[in-house]
Amino acid sequence: MKGLGELERTVMEVIWAREDASGATARDVSRALSADRDLAHTTVMTVLDRLAKKGFLRRERDGRAWRYRPAASREGYVAELMLGALNETGDRDAALAHFVRSVSSDEIDVLRQALDGLTSSGKEPPS
Repeated sequence: MKGLGELERTVMEVIWAREDASGATARDVSRALSADRDLAHTTVMTVLDRLAKKGFLRRERDGRAWRYRPAASREGYVAELMLGALNETGDRDAALAHFVRSVSSDEIDVLRQALDGLTSSGKEPPS
């Protein structure tokens, strides 16, 4: 999965933060960004269109407007970035070992729980 530019990431954060399952229109996103950024509404519309074309957002017509929803969760996106970074290294095992040595003990517990959940459900971690 490709990375996001700064403005794309900012727009995605607005979409991901919405608790309303009905999604957001360009006007909703423009309003949410107006306190922090001075962006033209057409700029927001262009960014949303580009994110939909890249596969980060799903959209459907809502009257004359488009309503946008994330194609994946923030956590799913970050996981894809991490997997992409692993694929860039010549030695995935060494990169994973280095990563694990750099996380906190609380994060190690989360990793253990996730691995335990895979093995107890009969699933094997992907290789």
